[in-house]
Amino acid sequence: MKTARSRTPQSANRDGLILFAHGSRNAQWRKPFDRLLKGVTKQSGAPTVLAFNEFMSPTLAQAAQQLAAKGVKRATIVPLFLGGGAHVRGDTPRLAREAQAASGVKLKIAKAIGDNAEVLAAMARYCVAQAHRPKKNIE
Repeated sequence: MKTARSRTPQSANRDGLILFAHGSRNAQWRKPFDRLLKGVTKQSGAPTVLAFNEFMSPTLAQAAQQLAAKGVKRATIVPLFLGGGAHVRGDTPRLAREAQAASGVKLKIAKAIGDNAEVLAAMARYCVAQAHRPKKNIE
C-alpha cells in the first residue's frame, strides 16, 4: 500500500533555487549561464532553474511554476547581476511577487552576485592573471 509520503515528489520538502539573469536577444549569450546552472545543480542537488528578466525564457514566473511542478514549496532567487541597478532593486522584487502569486512557491531574493566579496575576489584574481597571459594584439 502506498502512503501519501511515497507519492510526494522527492523535492517537496527541499528548497529550490532560481538563477536569475538579464537575458539577451543573442542566443549564444546564455551559454555561460547554462554552464553555471549545471554546476549549481550538481553541487547543490537542489531543484534549480534558470530564469531571465527579458528577451529569453523562462521568465521568473515560469521558472517558479517549474519548481512548483516538482513539489518545491520554497525557493531562493539568486540575481546574477554585478550591480544592484534597476533590474535588481525594481524589477526583481516585482517579478518575484508575481512569480510567487502564480506558482504558490514562497520566494526570497538573495543579494546580487556582484555584491558578494568572494565573487568579486575571484573576478579580481582573473583580471590580474590576464596581465601575465599571452594575448593577441589588436591591430
